[in-house]
Amino acid sequence: MIPLAHIPTPHVDFAGLSPLIAFLGGAVLVLMAGLLGPRKVREHGVPLLTLVVLGVAAWLVIDQWHANKALVDGAIQLDSLSLVLDLVLIAAGVATVLLAWRSQAGREAGHGELQALLLSSIGGMSLLASAQNTVVLFVGLELLSIPLYVLCAAEMRRERSLESGLKYLIVGSVGSATLLYGLALIYGATGATSFSGIASAITAKSLSGDTLLLGGIALTAAGFCFKASVAPFHQWTPDVYEGAPTPITAFMAVATKVAALGAFLRFFDTALIGSHGEWAPAIAVLAAVTIVVGNVGALGQSSLKRMLAYSSVAQAGYMLAGVVVGTALGVKATTLYLIVYLLMNLAAFAVIVARERETDLGDSIQSVAGLGRQRPWLAWPLTLSMLGLAGIPATAGFVGKLYLIDAAVSGKYTWLGVVIVIGSMISLAYYLPVVAAMWMRDAPEGALEPAVAASPAALPVIAGGSPELDDLVDAPAAPARGAHLEVAAVALIAGSATLFFGIVPQPLFDLVQHVGRSFGL
Repeated sequence: MIPLAHIPTPHVDFAGLSPLIAFLGGAVLVLMAGLLGPRKVREHGVPLLTLVVLGVAAWLVIDQWHANKALVDGAIQLDSLSLVLDLVLIAAGVATVLLAWRSQAGREAGHGELQALLLSSIGGMSLLASAQNTVVLFVGLELLSIPLYVLCAAEMRRERSLESGLKYLIVGSVGSATLLYGLALIYGATGATSFSGIASAITAKSLSGDTLLLGGIALTAAGFCFKASVAPFHQWTPDVYEGAPTPITAFMAVATKVAALGAFLRFFDTALIGSHGEWAPAIAVLAAVTIVVGNVGALGQSSLKRMLAYSSVAQAGYMLAGVVVGTALGVKATTLYLIVYLLMNLAAFAVIVARERETDLGDSIQSVAGLGRQRPWLAWPLTLSMLGLAGIPATAGFVGKLYLIDAAVSGKYTWLGVVIVIGSMISLAYYLPVVAAMWMRDAPEGALEPAVAASPAALPVIAGGSPELDDLVDAPAAPARGAHLEVAAVALIAGSATLFFGIVPQPLFDLVQHVGRSFGL
């Protein structure tokens, strides 16, 4: 038996791991804080503490800004890509905390629990985007997913929220199992779990056309596509986005794509770059199908959340173009588009949150009718968001799409660049009606009359619910109504950034300049 003192252990660089430690350690701290103090302390102190945790994590990321090193015996890569994506995830987390500050989800699920699950999910996303080993990649995927299953069902007295959580649990589990099976086949073909080991085995053993490897690549791609809402693995997206609490939908729409596309980039353009000629054409076709399906599916949607769900499918297709080309330019273009996608979607979802609290029309397109006259300071961010998602010039979305098209053309996928342009043209048919509703239509009568919250006893009996028990306990306080300052701030900041980076994109180019340097592309 080997003495314990002689068992080799990997060197742990705690400075490099500090952002991940901040996310997961902060989740425990926030959870404990949510169990203490009176209701007012929990409602306002816990979100403030979460913002502090995210601020500390951002400072730790910036402190490591010029680092480029492997952590935990090469299982995690700390480089420009992982650091940029960490900042994007932190920005998404800050916005979600602000949008959920006075939400019904926080009152029903518990503020400590909600914020702790949010931080845990961000930790999983950070781990997934920096994974350099298939085992770590799967751990990150599960750490990302499991908290989100619960967060989708956070409004426990609303059937649609519970349905959303259940659907995401079932489909997400299928996606995780598919990914795991694919990784197992890749391990069987290459005998390695590290990305560098897989790449070396493919080159040394000439495995690019091996049937076992290709089967593993196909299943792995399908698993990633489930998480990134890539067609035809997107069917869960509209129902889950519509049913989940809107702050959680906003978080899922942007942060999950950041993590999934970041992992997609790192795995396919590092571990599987040796078989690029085999998988790239298939992924390119998948991207084209996703662009068409997402844009066509969004046509005629009356729910803004369902429309943005289909829009997110189309946007995933655009971003896959950067993965397909397998070049440093493709990595930069995808990373830049993930940043601008965050800004555009946060502006849209912040306005939806505000209108849900101001009106009894929910997320219907009717809720924003006449908004240009009633709330111009909310109409402008949503207008810029819609124009940016459509790729109109002078918005960050136009810059991002132009960069993706450049990467596709440079990588000899000109036809895919044409599909991106056609998809953007189709998208005008559902983005512009939202703009027209805000500025050219009158608000429906009673649009500013808040909905009256139903009493707990009047709610339907759902899984885990009991009218008798509800009568015995204090019902949670009704959510505060109105367009709150923190929600308006998210909308205005995200909308302004969408316009600013569309006119002055150079800071974004500088930010993503070196994200492909560790890929060796």
